[in-house]
Amino acid sequence: MVKVAPSILSADFSCLAEEVKRVEQGGADLLHIDVMDGHFVPNITLGPPVISCLKGKTSLPFDVHLMIDNPEKYVDEFIEAGADIVTVHVESTVHLHRLVTHIKDKGIKPGVALNPSTPLDTIKYILDDIYLVLIMSVNPGFGGQKFIPRMLHKISELRAILSQSNSEILIEVDGGINENNASKIIDAGADILVAGSAIYNSSNPEKVIKKLKECI
Repeated sequence: MVKVAPSILSADFSCLAEEVKRVEQGGADLLHIDVMDGHFVPNITLGPPVISCLKGKTSLPFDVHLMIDNPEKYVDEFIEAGADIVTVHVESTVHLHRLVTHIKDKGIKPGVALNPSTPLDTIKYILDDIYLVLIMSVNPGFGGQKFIPRMLHKISELRAILSQSNSEILIEVDGGINENNASKIIDAGADILVAGSAIYNSSNPEKVIKKLKECI
């Protein structure tokens, strides 16, 4: 079954612990935490102290998505704060293999994210070393954007590549996901759906999470 990872980017930060608990009780599988530095993407969000504070408030695994320049300088801080999965962008670091290996050596699951215009060829030599590939289906930086339809082809292309090698790498998709397009995204090959606005802007997050999981 597909997993759902609510993104706290769309949560009410004035009561963040309660917002996390809402989605945990609603059936979420992971908590997606978007970290932005105002350089790699045009927005600033949160850092390790917030993650550390949340760690004792939920049993959900922390899926930390680093949208920051030079992530190798900060990755250890996020691991120490409580990240269970750390995903870095192929566009953000020169030595991607070294960074992915470092995350893995720390006992944390490594992921690699691709912006919409970044080709899949950029990760073909590190597929043996990662836990998931995050396909960005919007240009990162802000919540509430519309899904880019062309990304369906990118997802299905990646699924074909992984299937050919019997790989167990998960495909995560982030950006503009809702009840109307989730079935197409899952059919294309997604294993994990990241949804922010669709869940947190709803009066009934549990219902939305359930519907996303039923879109198979």
